[in-house]
Amino acid sequence: MTDIRLRLSVRDLAEADLPACGWAGSPKHVRELVHQIRRAEAGEVDYLAVCTPAGLPVAVGGVDYTVRPGAGTLWQLGVLPALQSCGIGTFLVGSAEQRIAARGLTRAELGVEEDNPRARALYERLGYRAFGREPDSWDVETEDGSLQRYETMCTLMRKDLG
Repeated sequence: MTDIRLRLSVRDLAEADLPACGWAGSPKHVRELVHQIRRAEAGEVDYLAVCTPAGLPVAVGGVDYTVRPGAGTLWQLGVLPALQSCGIGTFLVGSAEQRIAARGLTRAELGVEEDNPRARALYERLGYRAFGREPDSWDVETEDGSLQRYETMCTLMRKDLG
């Protein structure tokens, strides 16, 4: 087996990245990322892209500063499926935490779906601890283009950055 190492960088997600982000969700989700880029321009969120040397996003995720006072809330974190378990998610979360700290905030929070123990194990390994539960839901686009409501229960987790 040959080990290949890539230099990854993190930057703000740009509209020009969206055609390369089809792996991150449904076409509806990718179209709605334009709105998140606008929110980032307004300072409400940071929306990050972890990129290869060619500039292609292999992980994306946001930090919302409007959810809970004093905290940055990580959301919509995703890594290209073929590259999961390679440390890219850890790099993305660490970069998001740096953005939160750069704003003078000392707490990061997130919600993880209860049927995603792999993601929860990552967050626990990174120092996040559960502090509650809440339902969440959003619309997803089906293969025929119709919308279907997805409902789930999330464990709320937080990490002190101070």
